[in-house]
Amino acid sequence: MYNQSGYGMNKQKEQMKPEQVFSRLAQLASRYHQQQGQGDYVVYLEPGELQQRLDLARESQSGDWEELFRWVESYLHYAVKTGHPGYINRMWAGANLPSIIGEMVTALTNTSACTYETAPVSTLMEKYLIQTMLNLVGFPHGVGQMTTGSSNANMIAMLAARNRHCQSVKEQGLFGQQELFAFVNEEAHYSLDRAANILGLGSDHLIKVPADSRGRMDARALAEELERISKAGGKPFFVTATAGTTVRGGYDHLEPLLALRERYSYWLHVDGAWGGSVVFSPKLRAYYLPDLEQADSFTLDFHKMPGTALMCNVLLMQGNCSMLRQALSAGDESYIFREGEDGSVRDLGTLSLQCGRRVDSLKWFLDWKFYGREGMARRVEGYLKLCEYAQAQIERHDVLEMVVPRESFNVCFRFRAPAGMDAAGLNTAIRERMQQQGRYLVGTGFVKGELALRLLITNIRVGRPEIDDFLATVARTGREILATA
Repeated sequence: MYNQSGYGMNKQKEQMKPEQVFSRLAQLASRYHQQQGQGDYVVYLEPGELQQRLDLARESQSGDWEELFRWVESYLHYAVKTGHPGYINRMWAGANLPSIIGEMVTALTNTSACTYETAPVSTLMEKYLIQTMLNLVGFPHGVGQMTTGSSNANMIAMLAARNRHCQSVKEQGLFGQQELFAFVNEEAHYSLDRAANILGLGSDHLIKVPADSRGRMDARALAEELERISKAGGKPFFVTATAGTTVRGGYDHLEPLLALRERYSYWLHVDGAWGGSVVFSPKLRAYYLPDLEQADSFTLDFHKMPGTALMCNVLLMQGNCSMLRQALSAGDESYIFREGEDGSVRDLGTLSLQCGRRVDSLKWFLDWKFYGREGMARRVEGYLKLCEYAQAQIERHDVLEMVVPRESFNVCFRFRAPAGMDAAGLNTAIRERMQQQGRYLVGTGFVKGELALRLLITNIRVGRPEIDDFLATVARTGREILATA
């Protein structure tokens, strides 16, 4: 006898039918989701001990569904519960139930979103969502695509800008061309460094502009760098404004960058991977991202504050489809892609860096229809209020202190170390002890050379009581460490 994958299997093990498999999986998934907020956020083990417990090399009989589900149960038992209120480590946490449904349906249908003929529904959904977001951001006549995440989106934006400013680069490469330079906030995400490497610019051609006291790109310093590069014969072609820097949560001020663009004709990209979600709230957008509609491109991760299942991103650009196609398409694609009857884009793969493409539109579509813009706005506004509350609690605490004032959604604080004690070492020890106890997982980052515990709230299970408990745990853990030092 053979199972559906074609592998031989013992007849005794051929008892579980597909509908029973799905029923068993549904039970496991339902129990895990229901219990995700209970107990510790993880059963913490060091790698060696976890490797021994899992016994990944143990032999199992082909076609044994019971053994397969034991592996699934082991995975769930030792996995980090990212929906647990103790998981405040990253810019994402858990996932919205509508998008989980979308992810499961996507796996079930198992197709690529590159062509209409293989993914008719998702193609139309993606086009609908892109136009919805273009209208929301203020690029109504623009173009966009869903990518694997903002790291990829940042690179594609830089690629499109490079090709626009150097018309022959696609055919001739960078050989013999005017030197191109890109500019970013010194606190910008490392994906810009990688993009400069991948696109052949070189890290020396990515200029890190100093940040001001609030973590924003210093526009005067940028102007000086632009002038220096131009006088030396280089071409400033790309500036990235960060909307919510990774550690501090700073928003680069767009108005002076737009004014400098008039003089130097660079492409202004806005990396909103983290803080771009303020576009859902008219109030927060007006405060944090005025003039966004004048930028050349913008990226936003739906899997961060909006809570869609990983990964889910959109890149939006001013311009038309021919710009993306010129930048990304190459080689003979006639075997797979077709034009629409009216000459429009039929297959989204023609505008993508990839050939095979995940169907990410369904999970975002279901989230968007379930929560709507107003629901997303309430969520983002709620997270900001919780951050304000956390800062207020820290500022009145006897052993906790802010490392820098809060700019937006990032709360950078620490346990106050006694005089003469290494504050970074103490706070690292606090973080590690909480992690190993399975209580809390919180991120860290350096701000002007000072280590900070970086509290990020993207978890719908986190409210004021959870913040109070977290801060109390940090304080108690710090005192325990000092008592044994």
